[in-house]
Amino acid sequence: MTAAPERHPQGTTRRELPDRVDVLVVGAGISGIGAAHRILEATPDVDLAIVEAREATGGTWDLFRYPGVRSDSDMFTLSFPFRPWQGRKAIADGGDIREYIRETARDGGLDERTFTGCRVAAIDWSSGAQEWTVQVDTAGGRREVRAGWVHFGSGYYDYEQAHDPGFAGVEDFSGTVVHPQFWPQDLDHAGKRVVVIGSGATAVTVVPAMAQTAAHVTMLQRTPSYVFSQPGVDPFVQLLRKRLSPQRVQSLTRIKNLGMQSFLYELSRKRPRAANAIVLGQVRAFLPKDVVAEHFTPPYDVWDQRLCAVPDGDLYAAIRRGAADVVTGHIDRFVPEGVRLTDGRVVEADIVVTATGLRLQLFGGASVAVDGEPVDMARRFAYRGLMLAGVPNVTMTVGYVNASWTLRADLVSRYVARLLGHLRDRGLGTAVPVAPDGMTAGPILDLTAGYVQRVIATFPKVGDRAPWTMPQSYVKDKIAFRRADVTQDMFFAPLGAKAVALPQSAPAPAELPLPGSSSNADGTAGDLVDATAAVVP
Repeated sequence: MTAAPERHPQGTTRRELPDRVDVLVVGAGISGIGAAHRILEATPDVDLAIVEAREATGGTWDLFRYPGVRSDSDMFTLSFPFRPWQGRKAIADGGDIREYIRETARDGGLDERTFTGCRVAAIDWSSGAQEWTVQVDTAGGRREVRAGWVHFGSGYYDYEQAHDPGFAGVEDFSGTVVHPQFWPQDLDHAGKRVVVIGSGATAVTVVPAMAQTAAHVTMLQRTPSYVFSQPGVDPFVQLLRKRLSPQRVQSLTRIKNLGMQSFLYELSRKRPRAANAIVLGQVRAFLPKDVVAEHFTPPYDVWDQRLCAVPDGDLYAAIRRGAADVVTGHIDRFVPEGVRLTDGRVVEADIVVTATGLRLQLFGGASVAVDGEPVDMARRFAYRGLMLAGVPNVTMTVGYVNASWTLRADLVSRYVARLLGHLRDRGLGTAVPVAPDGMTAGPILDLTAGYVQRVIATFPKVGDRAPWTMPQSYVKDKIAFRRADVTQDMFFAPLGAKAVALPQSAPAPAELPLPGSSSNADGTAGDLVDATAAVVP
């Protein structure tokens, strides 16, 4: 008699990792679960497995447990189109998003295909075998899994290491230093003086949350960020829910929110002063003009870096009632009583939160080789922002920098499902993009934020023509993906073909003339990744 599989607390099942699958999805967060759903929706009988490096599913929304963790994208664009968000909050708590992802996986039977504690360390493509050999690290040691196709839904964050700006004198500080990525669950900040270093999405989330019980919270920044208040509960949604189905509510709310997001982003590109005025005008409705001028007016334009959302202006409320304040200045070093600035001021603290950003990486840190030759990511063009030139049968999810991650993630997932169907229907075993000669290269993530600028030179490049571009526009992408010819700039080989010689792709330049980085040694100049946005799996 076969023993029942052991149930895992997060809804996965402890089974033996298979030796071979048709499709291997890496990551069990928003990107991975969404991709697996779309692939199985198109081809229900495909042999698909999901591997997750962590011991729990949910991706970013399981990793981050700092106070107040939440989305800064509305849930009607962050949630899956095929599973309408029915929670009350439009800006949802991290725990609710985590459970939403897990419920989606359970209801779709994806938890039965998910293997946690399985980190992909390396993948190597064999043109002769037409498959990947995937090296997977597990609790029981390294395993090899062969896969006809690999999809990386692992985002581009390094879950193991955060950015360390190298503050001087940290060892002299008499209090506690924590990074939001590695939040100790037993940390008690009640009645304590807290300094949060940073001005990005994580900082503007942590500050009002900790200010509820802390003696005082100071947001210490070198450069301000643009901050925009959004309703925590959308009254438009509440009105629609009285009359319409969840799917219809989802569709109409997405249209409304996408219209507003697109308007502000396009305005920021064409008339930046007007966009800046809209955002700053809203902040002035909450805070005195002198406070806005000193602490909330960045030296760059809206959407040069991500726009930080605060539900119902909670950050402003904490400042108004005196529970929090903002200090703008350059950090000199840590001292026993807190943080000393270059102008001599000392910001006293019992706890310092270094919300100084995350580190970015591709493919979950896995190395990639084709027929034994390592792939230099920096010299590859990205095909539709989801494949790499000269690299067969592997796709990845890269979302938007100016809107909910899931918007583009779902377009990518449906395209991958369609491409896999094309191969299956025509008896093909290999698909590899071929970059044409003469393309001008650009950055795949077009942001001046320090967390991007630190690593962008090592990332693939986009080209100057379709299908090698990656517009930061959901409307443009939706039209382009719907009309996309999966054969354009693609080389195919029949299933079972031996000794297939892969065509040569034009290499991308190793370096680009990138805009000046706004990051600084203390990591506080717009250097904070949007850790609570849907830019993560």
